[in-house]
Amino acid sequence: MSVAISFRDVVKKYGELKVIPELSLEIKKGEFFTLLGPSGCGKTTLLRMIAGFNSIEGGTIQFNDRVINQVAPGKRNIGMVFQNYAIFPHLSVIGNVAFGLQNRKVSKEEIASRVDEILNVVQINEYKDRMPDKLSGGQQQRVALARAIVIRPDVLLMDEPLSNLDAKLRIDMRNAIKEIQQEVGITTVYVTHDQEEAMAVSDRIAVMKSGIIQQVGSPQEIYQRPSNVFVATFIGRTNIIDATLIQDGSGYNLKLGSNYQESFAQLNVPSSKAGSTIAVQVSVRPEEFVISDVGTGLKATIVSSIFLGLNTHYFVTLESGQRVEITQESTTGAILTPGSTVHLTIKKEKVNIYNEVGEVNYSGGGRP
Repeated sequence: MSVAISFRDVVKKYGELKVIPELSLEIKKGEFFTLLGPSGCGKTTLLRMIAGFNSIEGGTIQFNDRVINQVAPGKRNIGMVFQNYAIFPHLSVIGNVAFGLQNRKVSKEEIASRVDEILNVVQINEYKDRMPDKLSGGQQQRVALARAIVIRPDVLLMDEPLSNLDAKLRIDMRNAIKEIQQEVGITTVYVTHDQEEAMAVSDRIAVMKSGIIQQVGSPQEIYQRPSNVFVATFIGRTNIIDATLIQDGSGYNLKLGSNYQESFAQLNVPSSKAGSTIAVQVSVRPEEFVISDVGTGLKATIVSSIFLGLNTHYFVTLESGQRVEITQESTTGAILTPGSTVHLTIKKEKVNIYNEVGEVNYSGGGRP
């Protein structure tokens, strides 16, 4: 059980429209891999291509060394968990979980053993005789997950499985799904538009936009070194500030606003003459600002604040008129009041500097 999945120049077309153009990707055996992106970016289309529900107009998809382009969905040995659970209302928990095994002509003794085992894994054994209408949303989701896993598929596909749950239950279930996946060790491809959910469950994430993978990496890599401005703004919160780079000998000075500069010994900037100025965009996450009442840095005015216990969020206006968000660890001191003037510096080792159009990360960000 469990396979590596390879995509080689995969194309999906609807008529003359290419919704996925020449996509290549490697998913490792046993990893929890998430396709993340906004609605309409092609992530569910790609998932359905893995399942065999959508045709493939170019390239190949392989399970290990086996090309599956023309393999019928029922022959791919895939388990699926849908957004709406799709459990049978007329069958008990046991009946739902056993359904796939019965279709595969597994013996009654083995069905009983495997169903009992998986119900314990997903922690719903005590509800095994209940009907679906007597279960909570989280319990129904566990039934759907058990039914998908009990057939011992090579790949588990999950399409927005938590979107119908309330906020607290989503957190509980995403933790449970990750723990169950680790215990079972199955290659899992998970689709979501929720970046926090993706960060919480994934070994690696592929961020998609318009059918094109923008970046693949671990949650930490994608958050800390996003490949372009789209990824930076889609994963977490960030402030995008126009700035200039001035080459100074072997290094660079980053100028933000009228008076504030930070030096960088090395950036991946195309070669340019000493003293030349390059327009850039800088991604500064809220926690990468430092507030000071000393007269250095970017001058800013406090607009409002939100106290959230461990952290306090400030919304400020820069001299340029741009509004930015700042997160600071809460202290025993008073919260800064609206109208207060402060100065902001940046944690320069953490910010990301992009070219003028936001497509190239000069700070060494990841690539697709």
